[in-house]
Amino acid sequence: MPAIPYRERVLRLREDSIVQAVNRLLVTKGYDLMTVDEVAAEAGMAKASLYKHFTSKEELAAAAMIRVLDRAIAHVALLHAQAPQATARCQLEAVVRWTLKVQLEGEMPSLPAENSRLTASLRANREYMNRLIELSESLGAWIAAAQADGGLDAGLPPELVLYTLYARACDPVLAMMKASGQHPDEQIVEWLVSTTFSGIGRPAVGGAKPTTRAGSTAKAKVVAG
Repeated sequence: MPAIPYRERVLRLREDSIVQAVNRLLVTKGYDLMTVDEVAAEAGMAKASLYKHFTSKEELAAAAMIRVLDRAIAHVALLHAQAPQATARCQLEAVVRWTLKVQLEGEMPSLPAENSRLTASLRANREYMNRLIELSESLGAWIAAAQADGGLDAGLPPELVLYTLYARACDPVLAMMKASGQHPDEQIVEWLVSTTFSGIGRPAVGGAKPTTRAGSTAKAKVVAG
């Protein structure tokens, strides 16, 4: 393999530094509050220098989102290689576990709001969409296999399962549990993996129990706040 020219290596290092800065700001502030000035300061360079690599705030955020998708695609490929005989559900659980750990490490950018300018920009970004489709197809194959072998509820629309898995990448429960300081990170991750795939209820014995007046009152108080 030919050596990468020095100038190209420098450019790649600068872009890596910028993308890492964007990622940190997306994690801590979110897209709407992040500014290009803050990205330049976080990356340790002049704003004019930053614009030589990325021309807009949307392009900066897209680069960070693409980097995360690349990591996810690589991890899925690793799971395929390391545990080819694992059940589809086990593979999906491993993906969610990895996603939560990346989030705990502060390396998972927050997803944009549906009406955000970034959302429209990402949908128009071919690199981003190609990677999103690639990842979705890989996860979709595992979802279909898990529904076929009984590992997942076959009555659920596959896209609902897929969106549920993607939602774990920005799950606020993780941060709230960690902030409480009452539980170790590994335990929090395992609890969230468990509730994602098994829910929070206990199997009913002898059918569902009727709601008592006391239960209804308690429920009303919770709803009323």
